[in-house]
This record gives sequence, structure tokens and C-alpha cells, in this order.
Amino acid sequence: MPAKEEAGGSQGSIARNGKLTVLLALVTLVSTFGSSFQYGYNVSVINSPAPFMQNFYNQTYMDRYGTYMDSNFRTLLWSLTVSMFPLGGFFGSLLVGPLVNNCGRKGTLLINNLFSIVPAILMGTSEVAKTFEGIILSRIIIGINAGLSSNVVPMYLGEMSPKNLRGAIGVVPQLFITIGILVAQILGLKSILGNREGWPVLLGLTGIPAAVELILLPFFPESPRYLLIQKGDEEQARKALQRLRGRDNVDDEIEEMCQEDQSEKQEGRLSVMNLCTFQALRWQLISIIVMMMGQQLSGINAVFYYADRIFESSGVEANAVQYVTVGIGAVNVVMTCLAVFIIELVGRRILLLVGFGMCCVSCAVLTMALNLQTSVPWMPYISIASVIAYIIGHAIGASPIPFVLITEMFLQSSRPAAFMVGGSVHWLCNFTVGLVFLYMQQALGAYSFLIFCVICLATVIYIFFIVPETKNKTFMEINQIMAKRNGVEVTVDKEELMDINTIPGTWNEKKEVTTNSSL
Repeated sequence: MPAKEEAGGSQGSIARNGKLTVLLALVTLVSTFGSSFQYGYNVSVINSPAPFMQNFYNQTYMDRYGTYMDSNFRTLLWSLTVSMFPLGGFFGSLLVGPLVNNCGRKGTLLINNLFSIVPAILMGTSEVAKTFEGIILSRIIIGINAGLSSNVVPMYLGEMSPKNLRGAIGVVPQLFITIGILVAQILGLKSILGNREGWPVLLGLTGIPAAVELILLPFFPESPRYLLIQKGDEEQARKALQRLRGRDNVDDEIEEMCQEDQSEKQEGRLSVMNLCTFQALRWQLISIIVMMMGQQLSGINAVFYYADRIFESSGVEANAVQYVTVGIGAVNVVMTCLAVFIIELVGRRILLLVGFGMCCVSCAVLTMALNLQTSVPWMPYISIASVIAYIIGHAIGASPIPFVLITEMFLQSSRPAAFMVGGSVHWLCNFTVGLVFLYMQQALGAYSFLIFCVICLATVIYIFFIVPETKNKTFMEINQIMAKRNGVEVTVDKEELMDINTIPGTWNEKKEVTTNSSL
């Protein structure tokens, strides 16, 4: 009898290390192209055509009122155009919890496509309609789309992935964000669509990925964890898992979900306020806030802002700078792609430490190089190397890993609220940097990067002492690791779980009783 139990346990352990099936690969590609890609595309899409769009604002104002805009008013309108995107992202993050809990992960992504198709039409027809207000409104709507997709896609894919592939698949959304940035940079070249005639088409193209996702995603399954733990539908959860794993025997993963549900019964579904006061999740919450702040306050936007002038000072002609910018975007894609393949080998923690560490050193060196480039002839090349090193560090660690860890450090009842908190911090910090950096740059110049250096260093220190490795661990195993740090004990009634898993139909009955008693 013990031998059989050991064999069964070994078989379950092997089964949990799933393979990348065709269906899992396809749902990853469809959801990331339809959602994550748009986030990256809309971050970068207005950079190249900015002069032509501002001229359109001015000419439209002239046609209406017979006089051109005041320069301050034009600057205000353009600032609104840029800043409405991260502000919309913040509002989108606030919608994550209500939507994923009521509509499911897949349902939320399908609804979210409306927040892309509508603004795509508005922006694509804005020149014909002679309305710059439509562009500003569209930027906040497309920001809502990005706020939802940046949180829901990692949640959806993380809940569907086997534990040995969860990190790699969790980085794919960030990979498609970088691909979206690169595609926008390429299409935004003056010789393609970044010109007076092409910019409305450039803005309107964002609706195409949304249309593709709207057509294809309904053919893929909902998150099995959502179906079983939140909806209590074991049959549909089992069918979804069988399709995703390409095999009939998924009892091991069903049992793990049962364990997760049993351990969470005392918590119930956590709101953001409950999450912020819940001792058992204190260090998880602090960790995601620190990592999200570090991600956005580490200076990534500032580095891209400075990149053009750094390359110009190194002798690159002004007309060629746009091609160098595309090259930087390509480096970002390649290094994020590398992170997909190495995350399951080296782990999340190492990538975070190396990534933020590279950003820290690069900011310090860049500060020195920018201050000495007028007096030392070869110093501009050090600036270029620092920018590239910074992009590499951010691409392999700071950008993709925090979203992976939100999925892994929280269980089903608290995960939506955790994504709301993490997403809100992400977008508020993004908005703050966009608002404050120009003033920092005017007051401090190149020394602005010393502030980013200190933030990166503080993030590295926190990760080193607090954040555990989560590679190849189940959600329950990670929860038990964090429970020790929080000073609480996680207990699961194994006899009750055995009854649930061995008696057909008992799980649904048990779920119903639990739900009714909680009411």
C-alpha cells in the first residue's frame, strides 16, 4: 500500500510538470497579441508623428476660431494627449477586480477589446472629422484598455500554465509589449506612416489586434482556477485543464486547486481594503508595491527621453536618430525574448537582482558620462553603452518579472485585488514620472539619473532580503513560504481533501455548502 502511494505521488509530481501544448501556445499568442501588444504600441505610437499632430491641433483651432493657438495652450493640449494614457491605465487597473471576478479572465479580455476598437475608430477618423478632442478622449480610453490588459493577461496565463512553465509564459506579455513598441517605432518612421498624411492611419491600426482577439479568443478555455475555485464548476474546470494539458489525467492539478480553496475559506474573496489590512498577505503586498514602484521609478522613460540627444552627441546625424531608436527597440525585444527562455533556468529572483543591479550601475555611469562628454572625446560612447546596458537590465528583470510574481505570490481569493494594487501603483508611478521628469531634468540635468540609481539600489536591497525564489513551486508552496515571513500558519485538512477528491461529485456539493454558509 505505501509503495502504491509513493508511485502515485511520483506520478502526480511528474504530471504537474506539464508541457507546452499547441492550445496553450495559441492562447498565449492570441491573448498577448490582442492585448499586451496594444499596450506597447500605444506607449510609443505618438512619439514620431508628434509634430504633425500638434500642427493638426493648431490648424483645427485656426479653422474654428480664425486664430492660431497660444503656444502655452498648445503645450497643454499635447501634455494632456500624452498623460491621458497612463491616467486611463490607472482607471483600468481599478476595474480589474470587479470585471475578473464577475466576467472571468477571458470574458474581461473580450470586453476590453471595446476599449481599443472604439478609440481606434475615433483616432483614425480624427483628421477627417477635424477634432483633436477625439484624440485626447481616445487616449484615456485606450489607456483603460492598457490598464486592464497589463493586469488581466498575466493573471489569465499564469492561472492556466503548469508550474514549470508559469514564469516563461508569464514573461510573454512583456515580450509582446516590447514588440508593440518596436512595431510602432518602425511604422512611425517618416518614410512609412510617421508623416503628415500617415499619422491617422498609424493611430487607427491599434484596432486590428483587438479585432483578432475578439474573433479568436472565444474558442479558447477560461481559466480553470476561476472555474473551479470561484465558480465551483469542477466539470468545466477539468475539461479546460484536459484541453490545455493535452491529457485526460489532471487529478493532481484539481487536487492542488482544492487545497488552495480549502486554505482560503477563512479569507473569503478579498477586497483591496481587506488586502491592505490582512496580516497573512502583508509582505506579499509590500513586495509588489516596492517592485512596481522600482519598475516605473527606475528611470526607463528618462533613458528613452535622453537616448536621442545621447546619440546625436556621439555623431549620429539627426535624420538617422529615428533608426537608432528602432535599434534600441530591437534590443529591448531580443533581451525580453531571452528572459522567456532563461527564467525557468535561473529563476525570478536572480533576474530581478541582475536586472535592477544593471539599471543601478548604468544610471551611475550615465551620470558621469553625460557630465564629461564635452571634455572627454570618447565619453559619448560610454553614454551609448550605458543606455544599452540599462535597456538590457530592464528587459530581463525589472520590466517582466514583477507581474509574474503578483500571479505567483497571491492565491485565487486575493489575486484580483493584488493586481488592482500593483497595477494602480504601476500606472500612478508612470504618470508621475511623465509629469515630474521634465522639471527634474531642467533643475538637475544629467544628475537626474542619480535619483534613479538610488531607487534601483533600494529595490535591489529589498529584493535580496525579502523576495523568495518561486521557480517551479505551486501556488500553495509559495503561500506557505510567505506565511512564515508573515508570522502565520497555513493549514489544510488533508482528510477532508481526500474525501473531496475520492468521492465523485462531492466537490460541487462541498463548494455549494461553503458558499451558502459564507452568506
